Amino acid sequence: MNRKNVSLGTALCLIASMSWGAMFPVAHSALEFMDPLYFSFFRYFFVTVVLVILLVFKEGKSAFRLEGKGGKLLFYGTMGFTLYNFMIFSGQDLMGDSGTIIASIMEALMPMITIVILWFRTKIKPARFMMISILIALTGALLVITNGSLTFFAMAAEHLVPVLFIFIGAVGWVLYSLGGSQFGEWSVLRYSALTCLLGTIVSFFIVALGSLFGLLQTPDWHTLSSVKYQMTFMVIFPGLIALLSWNAGIKMLSTVNGILFMSVVPVTTFVLMALQGYKISMNEFYGALLVIFALIQNNYYQRKSLRSLDLAENGALKKAL
Repeated sequence: MNRKNVSLGTALCLIASMSWGAMFPVAHSALEFMDPLYFSFFRYFFVTVVLVILLVFKEGKSAFRLEGKGGKLLFYGTMGFTLYNFMIFSGQDLMGDSGTIIASIMEALMPMITIVILWFRTKIKPARFMMISILIALTGALLVITNGSLTFFAMAAEHLVPVLFIFIGAVGWVLYSLGGSQFGEWSVLRYSALTCLLGTIVSFFIVALGSLFGLLQTPDWHTLSSVKYQMTFMVIFPGLIALLSWNAGIKMLSTVNGILFMSVVPVTTFVLMALQGYKISMNEFYGALLVIFALIQNNYYQRKSLRSLDLAENGALKKAL
């Protein structure tokens, strides 16, 4: 990982996280008219179509060969595009207005979830500066959203099932993000397109069976038309642009470094709410500063580590000569 990759990866992860932060307020308005499962399915159906077309033109039909990795692709696609979307939007919908905030908070917990999963998998503890950055960012994000009030957590406890849904969705996206490291030889477009395609197929079977057994109401043309603006935004920004930016950024920074930017999600959500007339308090202001500080600190220590590694390599090379 060189300095150029750190800078570009940082920018890409920031773009993705800010797009996802804007996703929840937009989804909230759409979920008033449309079932969250169908909303999630149609969102990534359109994203899949675009990604498949791009992959055909850029890499050809051979890029659709699974190369014996079909099982992994299906698993990660299901985690990222079925479990994550179905669970997080279902939880948000069940909680009503407060679901928008809680869903964005759960995004900020993804760095902690990642650490637990990696610790379990590898038994290797992340670098100290990464853990400190994650904790600072998480603290800041929670301060922004809760405004320093413990009543928020009491309210969340009263909605255990939807909060659990949102948490399961967050775990799904972490697993998807970790899966990208197993396809390092593939392009970002190829991994994104194939996992999105397979995940969307799984989503189709779930909503089709749900409608067949009367568990879900199939949206008609009027319903689809009523959310056309929200759907357009969700497809272009939190869907297509964010997905490609995220997978590229994660590839450059590693999952542990990139996942830190999920702390930007609730801050972005809060900013959009503030622009709609919400009054900013000092707790919320300081919380936003903590998140920004954590990102700067993490980036600084990444660069410092790279400089130390470069000096060590140069020293070893001089001795060898």
